[in-house]
Amino acid sequence: MFDKILIANRGEIACRVIRTARRLGIKTVAVHSEADAKAMHVQMADEAVCIGPAPVGESYLRGDVILDVAKRTGAQAIHPGYGFLSENAGFAAACAEAGVVFIGPPIEAIRVMGSKAESKRLMANADVPLVPGYHGTDQDFATLSAEAERIGYPVLVKASAGGGGKGMRVVRAAGELADAVAGAQREAKAAFGDDSLLLEKYLGRPRHVEIQVFCDTHGNGVYLFERDCSVQRRHQKVIEEAPAPNLPDDIRRRMGEAAVAAAKAVNYVGAGTVEFLYEDGGFYFIEMNTRLQVEHPVTEKITGLDLVEWQLRVAAGAELPLRQEQLTRRGHAFEARLYAEDPQRDFLPAIGKLVRLRPPAENDHVRVDTGVREGDSVTMYYDPMIAKLIVWDEDRDSALRRLRVALAEYEVVGVTTNVGFLGAIAGHPAFKAVEIDTGFIERHRADLLPPPAPVPDRALAAASLSVLLKRREEAQAALRARSDRYSPWLLANGWRLNEENHYDLRLMDGDTAREVTLHFRADGYEVAVDGGKPMPVTGVSLTDGLLTATLGGMRTRATVVQQGLDITVLIDGAVSRLTLDDPSARAAEQEGGSGRLTAPMPGTVVRVLVEAGQSVEAGAPLMLLEAMKMEHTIKAPAAGTVSAVNFAAGDQVSEGVDLLVLDIAEA
Repeated sequence: MFDKILIANRGEIACRVIRTARRLGIKTVAVHSEADAKAMHVQMADEAVCIGPAPVGESYLRGDVILDVAKRTGAQAIHPGYGFLSENAGFAAACAEAGVVFIGPPIEAIRVMGSKAESKRLMANADVPLVPGYHGTDQDFATLSAEAERIGYPVLVKASAGGGGKGMRVVRAAGELADAVAGAQREAKAAFGDDSLLLEKYLGRPRHVEIQVFCDTHGNGVYLFERDCSVQRRHQKVIEEAPAPNLPDDIRRRMGEAAVAAAKAVNYVGAGTVEFLYEDGGFYFIEMNTRLQVEHPVTEKITGLDLVEWQLRVAAGAELPLRQEQLTRRGHAFEARLYAEDPQRDFLPAIGKLVRLRPPAENDHVRVDTGVREGDSVTMYYDPMIAKLIVWDEDRDSALRRLRVALAEYEVVGVTTNVGFLGAIAGHPAFKAVEIDTGFIERHRADLLPPPAPVPDRALAAASLSVLLKRREEAQAALRARSDRYSPWLLANGWRLNEENHYDLRLMDGDTAREVTLHFRADGYEVAVDGGKPMPVTGVSLTDGLLTATLGGMRTRATVVQQGLDITVLIDGAVSRLTLDDPSARAAEQEGGSGRLTAPMPGTVVRVLVEAGQSVEAGAPLMLLEAMKMEHTIKAPAAGTVSAVNFAAGDQVSEGVDLLVLDIAEA
């Protein structure tokens, strides 16, 4: 076994590998970019070395630099994780030349399986079932058109050299083929540097079922059952489960045997995944991923095995720990991928600081794989995954119930996430009934992505109570600092002589103003929303953002996080966002003469709209900042004069830096 390994990756997979290595007594070396200097995987590793600036092309994709670090630190092997260099045959070859073990398959297996066309030609020779299609090298349009006619429409046009949905088009009639081929070639060339295409029969409602395989250097190969990854958006997996539900045992066995045959056809070693489409009792090879998959934890939960440990042992030359007949599975597992993204904006990535990040408690049923902590930032430079939530139970219904509960308990504030979207999938009747295929999300889009609804009264009440309690605590703290601790003024309970006291708040729900009135009562409060019937409130407490209260006779737990005038309320997994319309608070923010306008996120300055010495009105746009394909306008918080512009168009900026300085005019 190795004494020390280097992990050529970041985020949750780097942390995942470190945990297993630590358990096995193996020292770890983390590599990181300048942007990741304080990242979780860096803190967890025994050693850490900076390998370059934030962009991946200058850091995590620099195989030569990573190999140099491995040699300098004495690492005997490199674990590539997934993504980055994990399926790079050139990097695997460089490792071999440097005498460093690449914890992955042989170079030729990576190369062959990296080409969809070549891999399918090889699979056909190994009698692995294929979707009817064309995988030839002749790429002129006449040939592609003739092959499409032979296959029969609809056909799928795919880039031969890549994945992730790039260079992929569904063509339903011959008249659509020319435009689809031209577009797919352009996209494939831009993404992979290779515009070669293949054609496949388009299956109407297939399921995406994949087999986890493992092979060693002693000729042994096994399959560790299957995962269903049918729930996808834009060909990206969203929720995975194991085993595949309602899959006949005969199909499960035949699919597993075909996957092992596929692996042995390329003399495979280590962990790999063979992916199939399954429809109407037939299954067809799609591709082989020559690495550990993102969704490997569901296989670990149903088998009780540590696949990273198997990777390390096999890479060190050991035989597989178990043979096929010794492998068993138990129960059912789901994995949900939590991303910083906005489902309402076509899943556009989101960036920002994780102001609050509280996952559900981990136990035998719930596991959280993550590479970030509360206070960390999701940046423009890397994949916006926050965590993988994995749940297990004895059967699918029980595991699905645990998934719904765990998602409702997951608290993320600071960035927009897909947690609510995941909860909608987990709670959808069709998902529970296993009416799933790769078109599930598009077919149920109206249910899964309904238009934003008004913030519920309970959330408005919770936000208002939180504001009131925080202000009361601030007032009491100020009084304690200068008053007798027994002073009746410290009560701050809203009592007034001969009159009822109440507290009015105005909260913005998007562009809609919502009015909330809190009436003080001897046993608590009454809350009226938008002039409606007052709701009695008792048993109110607020601790670390967790508000508990009985609202209208219903016991409620809500997490309320306030950032300046922005308020986020989480109740039972539902997220409500509000803005406090408070003139006095705005005035307090603006007073003091000089307003330093900071970058709310790392990004690129697109345009500077003002110059030093220019007078501006409140709300005037000053600068445009772009991050992850989104533009953010920096606006003047008040009327004043621009005294400094610190960046120009094209400059890269970090979160929190001063972009401009505004001398605010006195009111």
